[in-house]
Amino acid sequence: MTPIYASTWADLMAALRRPGGARQLAEQAMAAAEANAELNAYRRIDPAKVLAEADAADTRRKAYPTAPALCGLPISAKDLYVVDGYDTFAGTSMALDGHFPDEGPVVQTLRGQGAVITGKTHTVEFAFGGIGTNPHWPSPINPWSTDADRVSGGSSSGAGVSLWTGTAALALGTDTAGSVRVPASFTGAIGLKTTHGRWSIDGIVPLSPSLDTAGFLALNAEAIAEAFMAVDGTAARDPEFIRRAWPGRVDGLRLGVARQAFDGVEAGIGDVIERALKELEAAGAILKDVTLPEFDDAEALFKVGGVAGIEFAASINNDLPEWRDKLDPNVKARFAAIEQATAGEYLSRMSALAKMQAGATQRMDEFGIDALAGPTVPVSPPTIQEVADGDRYVNRNMLALRNTMHGNFLKLAGFTIPAGMDDIGMPAGLQIMTRAGSDIYAMGLLLAVERVLGRPYDRLGKPPKTA
Repeated sequence: MTPIYASTWADLMAALRRPGGARQLAEQAMAAAEANAELNAYRRIDPAKVLAEADAADTRRKAYPTAPALCGLPISAKDLYVVDGYDTFAGTSMALDGHFPDEGPVVQTLRGQGAVITGKTHTVEFAFGGIGTNPHWPSPINPWSTDADRVSGGSSSGAGVSLWTGTAALALGTDTAGSVRVPASFTGAIGLKTTHGRWSIDGIVPLSPSLDTAGFLALNAEAIAEAFMAVDGTAARDPEFIRRAWPGRVDGLRLGVARQAFDGVEAGIGDVIERALKELEAAGAILKDVTLPEFDDAEALFKVGGVAGIEFAASINNDLPEWRDKLDPNVKARFAAIEQATAGEYLSRMSALAKMQAGATQRMDEFGIDALAGPTVPVSPPTIQEVADGDRYVNRNMLALRNTMHGNFLKLAGFTIPAGMDDIGMPAGLQIMTRAGSDIYAMGLLLAVERVLGRPYDRLGKPPKTA
């Protein structure tokens, strides 16, 4: 059987249609999890539960040949999502079950379609960080590491690792400032960021209700499209929605190349992105260099904590005060400075966000562009040892999130897709962001871009650290 990480969507569907196919995929995933345990993708796996869910999916497919496409598909869940049968730690040192007892609509929908949850993947504590390390738990190791163990990106730190180890065909993540897109870029996966407010975030431990979004990572765009249709409810309204949203090619796509996103890029990442953009241009896309003042405004606000830090501090102080003294030192260092913000400062920042969001949409209209493009992350994944130093962690964390946080602050939809390998042999992602609310368009665009650049496995190969 083809490894899950190398499988096309057609491969996965063919496997699931075979008698006992869901169980075979689940057994393969559990064997891969055991073989790659040292990469620390998961906080918890329950093989017996996984196999039982797979058997139920096989029974459903046998009884109903038109069962949903996701029936039996192995999916990992970031340990911010409440999943029945699993404790939720949210990267902390203690379970939060009494505080967040119920599954939310995203998980309920996927499980209702028969998806098999392969386990809970690691996360940065309370999702507050973009590097991927956590002193409470073993840090996931980037499977592309060669010279030394490198970070996998955060805060959905185990998500991309779960894909490349062949334990899941789709990974659930969340994105508040880049927590889907950073780990996707660092590990060479595709990551989808939805517009804030499009989907309910109930059943997900919050970081910032004003910015939190649910999202997906995968190694092929069709897996993300199927999950998108399921959660969005779009399939029920229009099964052909993707084809209507985008004709399957990039010919005529007007891409604004956000030049600020290239500032200070390291390890040849800029060259990797430029080459990918040239491939899109050769396929018919129209490139236009643009500069958005809103990018600078967003970055300035991000550097002082934005609104996420204030909302996180309020949540801890009001709902989880017993956790304050147990916080990861890297989280606590940011927490102490942020909690001094006043209500007036918070309202001022929310007002500034609204102005930036309106300004970015107007700017894209003025430029006559369909989407913005640039490097997802301007730096390579640092080594785990490097970011053990507090000052170095702060520097790398801010850089890791610098380009992705624009999407959250400006309320954009979009995705990251692997562009190639940088000068030290680590993946680099191309980020493409569309207007707020244009998620269906972004989903169709992702499929079109993947047709030009190829699936991650086709473009990058197999990570050297995976078994």
